[in-house]
This record gives sequence, structure tokens and C-alpha cells, in this order.
Amino acid sequence: MGPIEIRRVYDEAEDGEGAVFLVDRMWPRGVRKADLKIDGWLRDVAPSSDLRQWFGHRAERFAEFAERYRRELDERPEAERPLLEAAEKGPVTLLYSARDTEHNQAVVLRDHLRDRLGG
Repeated sequence: MGPIEIRRVYDEAEDGEGAVFLVDRMWPRGVRKADLKIDGWLRDVAPSSDLRQWFGHRAERFAEFAERYRRELDERPEAERPLLEAAEKGPVTLLYSARDTEHNQAVVLRDHLRDRLGG
């Protein structure tokens, strides 16, 4: 099993990132599709639009957001399957566009996937 890491889509790629997936529901602003080297764009693994709008990237809502998002992930395991399969083979990097590097869906998704894989 490879490590699962996260990176802002606007940050420079690093060596050893393995399989790279965009995990935002919407394409990031200012990024051309041709310029982004990814193995897949997994919109369905992102939080629902309603949950994303409720959260509004407000740090004080992050704990509740994380709980709700994990429940959404539990309800649709097929959405995370490509990430779990890739992690079984090697490193995985989850790309996100949020400015806040500590309070975003990729943090929750990374931890959720690590829990699923037992690590």
C-alpha cells in the first residue's frame, strides 16, 4: 500500500506523487485541463453541492463538515473505489483547490481513505 497525500492543485508537483487525482466537484479556476497532469478527475468523491455550500470553508464548521462528508462517502463507496485501488498499488496524491490547507475536503478524504486501508 502506498501513502496517500494531498496537494493544492496550484502548487508545484513533486517527484513520487504516484497516481494523481483531482477530487473537487468543479474544475479549479485558472487551470487549463491541458496543463494539469492527472490520472483522473473524481467529481463523485467530492462532497455534495449542498454540503459544500453549507460548509463555505468556515473553519468553525470543519468538524461537523468532516462528519457529514464521511457519512456521504459511506453512502457511495463506489466513488472512492478508484482511489483505494490506486493506493493498493502505490502512492496516491489528492488534488484540491481550496485556499485553506487544513480545513478542506481533501484532508477528510485522505484520512477516510487511510482509515479504510488500515493505515
